Amino acid sequence: MRVTTNRQNRLNRQLWEKFWAIAKPYWFSEQKWKARGLLILLLVLSFGVNVINVSISFIFRNINTALANFPQTRDTSTFWRFIFIYAGLLAIGTPIVVIFAYLRDKLGLYWREWLTNRFLNKYLQNRAYYLLNFNEEIDNPDQRISDDIRSFTRTSLTFLLLILTSVVTLISFTGVLLSISVSLSLTLLAYAIIGTIITAWIGRRLIKINFDQLKKEADFRYGLIHVRDNAESIAFYQGEAEESIGLRQRFLAAVRNFDLLINWQRNLSFFTTSYNYFVSALPYIVVAPIYFAGNTEFGTFTQAAIAFRQIFDALSIVVDQFENLTAFAAGVDRLSSLTDALETPSQPQPGATTIDVTEAAKLAMQRVTLLTPNYQRTLVEDLSLNLEPGEGIVLIGHSGSGKSSILRAIAGLWNAGTGHLTRPQLKEMLFLPQRPYMVLGSLRSQLLYPHTDRQIDERQLRQVLEQVNLTDLPERLGGFDAQLDWANVLSLGEQQRLAFARLLLAQPAYAILDEATSALDLGNEKRLYQQLKATKTTTVSVGHRASLLQYHKYVLKLEEDSRWQLMLAEEYQQT
Repeated sequence: MRVTTNRQNRLNRQLWEKFWAIAKPYWFSEQKWKARGLLILLLVLSFGVNVINVSISFIFRNINTALANFPQTRDTSTFWRFIFIYAGLLAIGTPIVVIFAYLRDKLGLYWREWLTNRFLNKYLQNRAYYLLNFNEEIDNPDQRISDDIRSFTRTSLTFLLLILTSVVTLISFTGVLLSISVSLSLTLLAYAIIGTIITAWIGRRLIKINFDQLKKEADFRYGLIHVRDNAESIAFYQGEAEESIGLRQRFLAAVRNFDLLINWQRNLSFFTTSYNYFVSALPYIVVAPIYFAGNTEFGTFTQAAIAFRQIFDALSIVVDQFENLTAFAAGVDRLSSLTDALETPSQPQPGATTIDVTEAAKLAMQRVTLLTPNYQRTLVEDLSLNLEPGEGIVLIGHSGSGKSSILRAIAGLWNAGTGHLTRPQLKEMLFLPQRPYMVLGSLRSQLLYPHTDRQIDERQLRQVLEQVNLTDLPERLGGFDAQLDWANVLSLGEQQRLAFARLLLAQPAYAILDEATSALDLGNEKRLYQQLKATKTTTVSVGHRASLLQYHKYVLKLEEDSRWQLMLAEEYQQT
């Protein structure tokens, strides 16, 4: 029993440490005074509400006493006087309660905004969003940032205010209850403690079940998004049946876990429901002997019931909120693991090596051996090359030979291996994948990405669209400020030409092209490469077409078993 208790205490302490690590930065940030000021104001309002509640307990005590004494005294003035006092309290208390709820939600909104921006900054720094794809412990980071942060801020603030207001309530009503009956106060304390212990024991499994539910719901939602994002490909393959099986399996996993969740919630509810029902009778059971003995007035029943319920609710936070607490604990655990993944740099395996990188005005590799990020496969071994500005190179080889992997190494995405890589600054390079990235935004944003704040007039934008044979695109699709789903509106060939327009506007020192013209005819391909050559941009291309050779000086042929050959393009054509 002691081992179980110690383990539970350790888990509770770890949960608190995780919670505080996430919550603390906001309350000590540049917004700390606004946050603390709103919290103090909420406490003041909470104190005001408790003063009103204490007053209401005395008011109804006098109202019920007046009703009980009416047959003897025939006095109605006391009853109506306290009714009017109660009406006045309602007029004062209603705005306080409404403003309290408004400020609580407002503070939660400020907190969510700040915390979301903090996570987004870390998520988009140092390519963390990319590295998380290789972290099997972090599922659905999008759901954690959107839903879990919203739940964390809202629920944290709710529980915090519940605890603080409960303390105020205890202070406010304990004196009232003690003035009625010391035995009633002791009964209440024992009842609340026992109820909390039993609730925690019955519901301890709910934390793990809620954690699993969040994950399975996120997996199902991701499956739906995946179908939407790949609708055309699925339609071409007529893969509806297979997609349906996959979605139903994800949904079934969520349903089965939810069934387990509601079963445990049912078990918990058997206790908490009877626990909450029985408490209504306790103050009457304890006060009745005092009343029957003639030691108190009839209105004491009402006041005792009000005070008892207020203090009972304050002491029974864990019982009343246990299901919410378990879901909250699961969300805290998910946010904590995401925080650790974002703040802890990705470390190589013990004894593993990484490629050294130097920034310079050229692209070169000295005895580079490139491995997959998990260090389980060697892609290229002992590669050396030297590419001066103005010289181009095309990478060829069978599928899986490591062509795109070399581009990832140049971009700094993969660094597992040995050797030395010399490359320009990343801002001087622009990468074009086979399927171009279409941003969520306007046509203007597509052309200027990733530097959408640049001021380029429409004349220049139209000129570059003409260079890539997309002259009619603005008129056809509603102008440069049209907001469309570009990945579905444009064909792959149009997307590749639009990506080249982006490249021509940026004019980087190096263009890294991973089969960036695979969907184009030879005429359009020639047009694009000629336009690119005129900008003095050095190109590193991956492709299978022989037509690419004429635009590059060197050919790097990747062969089986990590071997490679470097030769002049003219030399390769003669082989």
